[in-house]
Amino acid sequence: MKEKVTGPVSIPPQIVVKDLAELLHTTPNEIIRGLIKHSIFANINQIVEYEKAALVAEELGFEPSLSTITTAPAVQSDRGLSANEAMMATRNDDDMVVIPPVVTIMGHVDHGKTSLLDMIRKTKVAAGEAGGITQYIGAYQVEVNGKKITFLDTPGHEAFTAMRARGAQVTHIAVIVVAADDGVMPQTREAIDHARAAKVPIIIALNKIDKANANPDLVKQQLAEIGVVIEEYGGDVVCVPVSARRGTGIDDLLEMILLVAEVQDIKANPNRPATGVIIEAKLEKNTGPTATVLIQQGTLKMGDNIVVGPMSAKVRAMFNDRGKRIQKAAPSTPVSILGLPEVPNAGDRLEVVASERAAKIQATKVAEQRRSDSMPLGQVSLDTLYMQMQEGKVKELAVVLKCDVQGTAEAIKNALTKVGEENIKVRLIHEGIGNINETDVHLASASGAIIIGFNVKADGAALRLAQKEGVDIRYYDVIYKLIDDIQAALTGMLEPTYREVIEGHAEVMQIFKAGKNTVIAGCRITDGKITRSSQARILRRNATGIVYDGKIASLRRGKDDVREVATGYECGIVLDDFTDFEIGDIIEAYAKERVKTGA
Repeated sequence: MKEKVTGPVSIPPQIVVKDLAELLHTTPNEIIRGLIKHSIFANINQIVEYEKAALVAEELGFEPSLSTITTAPAVQSDRGLSANEAMMATRNDDDMVVIPPVVTIMGHVDHGKTSLLDMIRKTKVAAGEAGGITQYIGAYQVEVNGKKITFLDTPGHEAFTAMRARGAQVTHIAVIVVAADDGVMPQTREAIDHARAAKVPIIIALNKIDKANANPDLVKQQLAEIGVVIEEYGGDVVCVPVSARRGTGIDDLLEMILLVAEVQDIKANPNRPATGVIIEAKLEKNTGPTATVLIQQGTLKMGDNIVVGPMSAKVRAMFNDRGKRIQKAAPSTPVSILGLPEVPNAGDRLEVVASERAAKIQATKVAEQRRSDSMPLGQVSLDTLYMQMQEGKVKELAVVLKCDVQGTAEAIKNALTKVGEENIKVRLIHEGIGNINETDVHLASASGAIIIGFNVKADGAALRLAQKEGVDIRYYDVIYKLIDDIQAALTGMLEPTYREVIEGHAEVMQIFKAGKNTVIAGCRITDGKITRSSQARILRRNATGIVYDGKIASLRRGKDDVREVATGYECGIVLDDFTDFEIGDIIEAYAKERVKTGA
């Protein structure tokens, strides 16, 4: 039996749960159980303060002391660097150097994000190399006045926030593209909200200024109305007029990016084993699993032993954004690597370790942690809010609000500003019109927020993701009830509530009349199962709000009444007091389970 390790231990002011487990030579589950004893609910990727970590360490027989190790803000993720990374990153302050800023471009569809990236690449990549970009890796670097800028060519703010939800904060600056002839659109607002939630500086690229119907002043006014006040109007947000089509203003935009980066003072230590984040990955026909990595700390070299999520490997080949084979990659450099046994997930961390054996051991630990971490324990909910406030873990309640109409959203937004007290306030990180979708859940998960739906529902994919991520979704149809619940949560008086568990979905294929007042929906079960005791709601394409929410009256297979029907089978469903089925309707079956406070 392995001898238990105890004695003096140095713990930093903040430490991630999984790193605390490594430091104390125990499992993450043991740390989580120890924290729960002190009414602290955290998952393995969550940061805990020294005082809480010390309590657990003492119970395990250690003598904790406070370490002075800190992490560099420019490279610290939302959920922190590992303790080992933090120690290496700050081992010698003299090794810290200024690194290129990493920039993500976001905005509304058709406002010119891709055109802007293409123009930057076309004008700033050396003429001899431009034709040599044979390998698209989803990121590239340009050089401006001897300084480099790294651009991430991500699909948009959904991918940006999905990565942040996994703990991968990779962006230093967000450029929001707004068309001067179209103005602020719903996706523009979403992109701004996502960038704000990530707490990264915003630069507005006012595109299409060359068009005859361009109205820059109107766009600036619209931006001010949603709280983005540009420098011209006395604010602190940089706004640069550009034309992606003609190349106008591109140099100004790049210079502003460098200026904002200079103010941020983005630094990293290149003289240490590399750590980074997987930006994207795919399976290539000729080369096998290929991953694009953004190096954040250290220098990645050919032949390094690496751990990527639950996988261990050796770097067999590296290519830069021009498709050229390279031997090493410094911080803020995007590279494509070969050698992984499988395709990793976007957002997985890459870490260089000392040996192949150490890589395999660490990869096995990560795999075990992922299996045991099937449900996050530390996500904010209204039920756990007061307890987390008392522990000092929560200073504000972040809210994603989705409503049926804009007028209601404005009324709720105004009401929420008056809720709370000096110690804790409600912060609305995003508002939108329409049903709750996966993007909303990703944003809430990444930002530690709850989702409030007013006269709207979440679609099936969003609900499944919310259950997986532990995101609290609340539905309301009366404003004062919503405000009362928020106020009660802030003061620790909220009654226990119920959580929906999605059981399955059935698609309506045919409709049959049976008697005067009964309509049978001929359905095929598309996922999960439908049980006779389930609650059911109708999800209808292009319909906002609730079409039906009630009980299943009858469930039949052929002529027989049955208790449940599984995926792939067909059945007949009758709903209580509902006959207005349409072909293509989705019947969503769900059950309600009680959520205990602190669960």
